[in-house]
Amino acid sequence: MEPMTHSVKKTSRPGPGPNAAAAAETFRRSRHDHAAETAQDYVEAIADLTAAAGEARVVDLARRMGVTHVTVNRTLARLQRAGYVNTRPYRAIFLTDAGRKLATESKRRHETVVAFLRWLGVSKQAAEMDAEGIEHHVSPETLAALKRRLPKS
Repeated sequence: MEPMTHSVKKTSRPGPGPNAAAAAETFRRSRHDHAAETAQDYVEAIADLTAAAGEARVVDLARRMGVTHVTVNRTLARLQRAGYVNTRPYRAIFLTDAGRKLATESKRRHETVVAFLRWLGVSKQAAEMDAEGIEHHVSPETLAALKRRLPKS
């Protein structure tokens, strides 16, 4: 009996075609949306920490977000370039007007999604966890529809 050999079929990567531009745009949009999610989560956390403790520090953000202080510092640098925060080494982190606005919008979106899920009968814990993902991807149209369905308080 002859030994088995494996033949490897060489395949080429798909070249640019009519779908390449659409695929590239999809990936660009996904990266942009992910960066926006991170910004929203961080400014919301900074606002919450500032309200609760009077300030937000890197160590507090790292603990809250479940990441290292290096990750927090890198993210803060991006947020500062985007105009959402002001930071200085060894100082508290402060939201700019744009950062406060984004934090408020993010918190409202989160609260609306949680309220809607709770109205559907979802447990508080599950609603909070699910809202954390949904809040970033819900369109303004869908968010408005959720608000319309909620009982008036």
